[in-house]
Amino acid sequence: MATDFTEETATDAVIESFHATPEPRLKEVLTSLTQHLHAFVRDVRPTHSEWEQAIEFLTETGQKCDDVRQEFILLSDVLGVSMLVETINERETPGATSATVLGPFHVVDSPPRALGDTIDLIGTGHPCVVTGRVLSQDGSPLPGAVVDVWQGNEKGFYDVQQPGIQPLGNGRGLFTTDERGAFWFRTVVPSYYPIQTDGPVGRMLERTGRHPNRPAHIHFIVGAEGHAPVTTHVFVKDSPYIENDTVFAVKESLIADFVHTDDPDLAREHGVRNPFAHAQVDIVLESVSDMRPA
Repeated sequence: MATDFTEETATDAVIESFHATPEPRLKEVLTSLTQHLHAFVRDVRPTHSEWEQAIEFLTETGQKCDDVRQEFILLSDVLGVSMLVETINERETPGATSATVLGPFHVVDSPPRALGDTIDLIGTGHPCVVTGRVLSQDGSPLPGAVVDVWQGNEKGFYDVQQPGIQPLGNGRGLFTTDERGAFWFRTVVPSYYPIQTDGPVGRMLERTGRHPNRPAHIHFIVGAEGHAPVTTHVFVKDSPYIENDTVFAVKESLIADFVHTDDPDLAREHGVRNPFAHAQVDIVLESVSDMRPA
């Protein structure tokens, strides 16, 4: 016999509908989701109009997604969910580089480049040289590590945001470390920038009085055989919004000095205009053999 669906019986009725779910983890997730979602509805007690607005917001969020834009990731980012997931899943491994959000612009493959190549295909902005090493926790170098980097230009725009202005692949590069675990490349100092605000997430920020800005940074995904890969950022020290990143991704350990360098000989050696900025970035990966169960 069917029972009445009331405010008191609603949650148990929906949870019971999942009783035959063959995958234990899926059943656990759906049960918890139902409990928390129903508790939210009981707490907020939305009107029909408010619920319709919520559905419209989520619908528009999905409609804003395409091959070069992921509005749902943006929503997850500005609500702090992306960084919360990263934090929950990050192992407390002394010395290992911290992870941060992937971000919405890792949507095309970075082109393979030789060590020392530039990822700046336009030639504007303040020149910058990034040097670094990929190391294991014990300090040993990791030759053959893959270093995927991407960033916005000096005005804060990624290549996929400016078709016809930036060539696809500008600000992106896939590098392989040498026998010393070292990598280096040329670029421009990135700028702080606002996340895209022409969609539902942007309107939400505006209505809540929040700014949409991210501090200047370069994205990294680094992996090496026998080690857990890391997705992270390197933030430009003293960049505007370093203290209040709209996606909550800044960690103190990921802030780097982009040192002003005025040395013509060194500029010629690196193949950049003088003066230029120099950032030293070391990425430390956790050995798979040392990883403890999460």
